[in-house]
Amino acid sequence: MPRLPSPSYLAAMLPALLLAACGDSTPPAEPPLPPGALEAVAEQPGVNRERLARAVDALFTRDDIGETRAVIVMHAGETAAERYSDGYGPETPFLGWSMSKTVTAVMMGMLVADGRLDLDQSPPIPAWQRAGDPRGEITLRQLLQMRSGLRHEEKAEPVYTSYEVRMMFLDGRDDMAGWAEAQPLDSEPGRVFNYSTPTGMILADIAARILTPNGSAAERQRAVAEYLNARLAVPLGMHSLVAEYDRAGTMMGGSMIWASAPDWARFGEFLRHKGSVRGAQIVPRGWVEFMIRPNPRAPDYGAMVWLNQPSGGERQVLFPNRGPDNLFAAVGHLGQYILVAPDQKLTVVRLGKTDQEERPALVDALADVVSLYVER
Repeated sequence: MPRLPSPSYLAAMLPALLLAACGDSTPPAEPPLPPGALEAVAEQPGVNRERLARAVDALFTRDDIGETRAVIVMHAGETAAERYSDGYGPETPFLGWSMSKTVTAVMMGMLVADGRLDLDQSPPIPAWQRAGDPRGEITLRQLLQMRSGLRHEEKAEPVYTSYEVRMMFLDGRDDMAGWAEAQPLDSEPGRVFNYSTPTGMILADIAARILTPNGSAAERQRAVAEYLNARLAVPLGMHSLVAEYDRAGTMMGGSMIWASAPDWARFGEFLRHKGSVRGAQIVPRGWVEFMIRPNPRAPDYGAMVWLNQPSGGERQVLFPNRGPDNLFAAVGHLGQYILVAPDQKLTVVRLGKTDQEERPALVDALADVVSLYVER
C-alpha cells in the first residue's frame, strides 16, 4: 500500500498548491536592458531613467516599426536621451522629407515679418495674376494651411500618377514649382484641406521670387540658401542644415531639406520656445502660434505642422488619445518625427525608415516615450 503524504507536509505545501490552482498574478520580471541602452540616457532625464531607457530601446528593437536610426529626447532644454544605430551618429545628415515643409513655413514667417509678404494676399505668382484666373484668389495663408484648392493628389495609386511623384521625378522635375502652380483648381480656395507636397514647392518659389525677382536659376538658389543660412541656420546653430534645389533654382521646400539629428532637435526646441533662441526672437512668436493653431478645414493640422487632435476621419497622424492636447509635430515620409510637447518642456526626434503599414506601431512607441513625461 503506497504511503500517503503526512498532514504536516500537506499544510506546508498548501500555499504553493493554491497558487498553482489559481495562477500566479505576480507580473514577470522585465528582461535586463541590452548593453548601452541605459548609457544612452542622462543620469537625470526628468523621469525614471530605466523606464525611459526601455522606451527608447523599444524604438530600436521592436520588429514591427521598421528601422530606427536616431532618437533624441530633449527635456527642459537638456538632452535626456540620445542614441544611434550602427553606422549613424550626431554628424550624420538625415533627410527630413516632409519635415522640410515646417522649415519652409518658418522661412515664410520671416518674409512676412520683413514686410515682404502678406498672409492674406495672393502671392506674387505671375500665372495666377492674369485677369480672370481663379487661382488669383489663393492666399498665402491658404497655401500654408494646405487648403489652396489646387489639384494636387498626394499618395495616389498607381504611384507614378501621384502628384508628388510626377512633380519630383516625371513631367515636373525640371521646374517643380512651375508644374505645381500650373495645376487647375479642384475646389474653391480655402474650402478643402488637401495635404500636398507640391504646395511646399510653391512656397519655396514665392520665397525665391521675393528675394531675387527675375533671378536666374543660380541666383535664385544662392539667394534662398543665403537667406535660410543667415536667418535660421546660424542663429539656431543648425550648421548641418542644407536644402536641395531643382534645375530652376527652387528650393525643394516640401521634402528635401537635410540636417543632423541634433540639429533637427534644435529646430524642435526653437519651435517649443515659440521662435526664440537664447532670448533672441528669430521669427515672431505670433507666427509660431499661427503655425500650431488648428486651421479651419483640418483640426489636426495647423500651418505646415501636425497637431495632436482627432482628424474627424480615417487619417490619424499622431496620438490624441494618449498625448497632450497641445503637442504638435513635424512629420516626414518613412517615419521622420519631431514631436514637441510645450507643457512637458519636451522635444522628441526620431529618424529612420518605417513603411506605411508599420506607422501605427511606430506612433504607439513614440507615444510611450511622451507619456512618461505626461504621467510623471
